[in-house]
Amino acid sequence: MAKPQVLILQHADWEKPGRILECLDDVGLQTMTMNITGQAKPDLPEFSEIAGLVIMGGPMGATDYENYPGLKKEAKLARAAISVGKPVIGVCLGQQIIATALGAKLTSGAVDEVGFAPIKRLSQHDYFSMWSKQLNVLHWHHDVVGLPEGAEPLARSEQTKVQAFRIGSALAMQFHLEVSAPLLEEWLAEPTMVKGMKKSQIQKIRDDFNEYNTQLQPLADSVFSGFAARCATYAAYLEDGRH
Repeated sequence: MAKPQVLILQHADWEKPGRILECLDDVGLQTMTMNITGQAKPDLPEFSEIAGLVIMGGPMGATDYENYPGLKKEAKLARAAISVGKPVIGVCLGQQIIATALGAKLTSGAVDEVGFAPIKRLSQHDYFSMWSKQLNVLHWHHDVVGLPEGAEPLARSEQTKVQAFRIGSALAMQFHLEVSAPLLEEWLAEPTMVKGMKKSQIQKIRDDFNEYNTQLQPLADSVFSGFAARCATYAAYLEDGRH
């Protein structure tokens, strides 16, 4: 049998796991990154070999199964992983996939939420033990979701009531803690991401990142290293079960 690994589901070339992958690498976990959006029957790793699941962002709608049939498989995989306690983390589209997979409603936001803006912490769960009551984070989304039944809301913003939640073994975030300085530059160079933006708007995002990153980096390290530790524990559990 293959060594347990963390499966990273990516939906666009530029929507990379960034700081999440760095923390997984730090604890020596094996990872596999796949884009299955266009595949109705993707060739995924054996479920028993998945030690954790990461679902990244992307430009499509979370329930657009007609154009992106692989999203239905992602939703099914997220439900299955959460049901048995595998660590799961979802970012932006990933949050929406988790939420809709668990019965929450997906809707279009009143406005696009793009750039740095504050979120308010609603709960000081272990994942967010370092949070202050309010924090400026990077947003880049249009769709929003409701809160799945049984989920604990963790954060909200003025425009988006569900900015983060946890349910069972899953953490879901609408905002982008995973973005490092090099990854941000990739985003700002990607025409799809900055379509319709003025140069001054692009520069403001860059300037705001430089201003807020000293606060965000330790928070990101705490959240993603906590997730990596959970994945490492689950990987060890899977390996123990083979003996």
